[in-house]
Amino acid sequence: MATVRLTNISKTYDNAHEAVRDISFEVKDGEFVVLVGPSGCGKTTTLRMIAGLEEISSGTLAFGDTVMNNVAPKDRDIAMVFQNYALYPHKTVFENLAFSLRLRKYPKPEIESRVREAAKILSIENILHEKPKTLSGGQRQRVAVGRAIVRRPKVFLFDEPLSNLDAQLRVQMRTELLRLHQRLSATMIYVTHDQTEAMTLGERIVVMKDGVVQQIAPPMEIYANPANTFVAEFIGIPPMNFLHGTIELHNGALAFCMADGVTYPLNAAESARLAPRAGGGVVAGVRPEYIAVARAGDGSPATIEFVELLGSDMVIYASLAGNVLRARCSSDAAVPRAGETIGVSIVPGRAHFFDPATKLRIQ
Repeated sequence: MATVRLTNISKTYDNAHEAVRDISFEVKDGEFVVLVGPSGCGKTTTLRMIAGLEEISSGTLAFGDTVMNNVAPKDRDIAMVFQNYALYPHKTVFENLAFSLRLRKYPKPEIESRVREAAKILSIENILHEKPKTLSGGQRQRVAVGRAIVRRPKVFLFDEPLSNLDAQLRVQMRTELLRLHQRLSATMIYVTHDQTEAMTLGERIVVMKDGVVQQIAPPMEIYANPANTFVAEFIGIPPMNFLHGTIELHNGALAFCMADGVTYPLNAAESARLAPRAGGGVVAGVRPEYIAVARAGDGSPATIEFVELLGSDMVIYASLAGNVLRARCSSDAAVPRAGETIGVSIVPGRAHFFDPATKLRIQ
């Protein structure tokens, strides 16, 4: 396996459109890193530069101590799994798995051994004689992954490999990919626009927007301490609530004050951090699970707009001081109805505060 190091990598098309701008990060030997972001953020372009399928406009790509900028894709010792399975329809599963090894003129006994080993890992031993047209989507994806495994490459690259599968199969394949990584201890770089995939698969996540890296951290670090409002909103279902207000003195102590006299008292740590912002505007970010819901008369009054039932949980959408709040709570209680008034409050110490101009979290 290998460490993959990107240093000030950029990609420009036609000397005008900058798809990726000055990104730097390192994927450690044996690490599973996920690149995530909306369509057009540059994540797939970055993956293709690592694979050698796109030329690097500037910056340095290295595997270990070897600079790879001008190394041909076939010589990079990588294996790539695409969104499109790209299986040969006229070949059996065994022949699809063995194809790259035959091209490299591996001895027949080694080809047989590697194919059987990959099939066992992926539980596809019973379909080696089948052709792709007879397989389900999940089986085809396993074959595509198996084709990468038999190569035993230094680096595995995954380009949205689960996006063609239905929801249940995606969950199953996520589990299998995690088991595969644990078994192989392989260096894996995975691209997705699905933040659930990013949170469940990645040891670290690289969040991208408009060709720029926004934050790199383990999943729960990104969830608990987002670097800016984009990361805060993109990571998390339902997304974070954003409330606009000012930092003011209220009853002798600093508080976050919104319209209609709604206030959130600051604790000691928040007061120390936000004291320089007294009299100025800030944006408070609160995860839906940290909006406490009570009966009317407790907390600030909010009017329910609608309720989403999610099985064991429900998400209540309610209007408060010109904002629409999302509150996530247990569905064990009676489900409120649209138009009802409830009391809401922010769980103490659970708000993040962002600069309204830069969108950065106030540290």
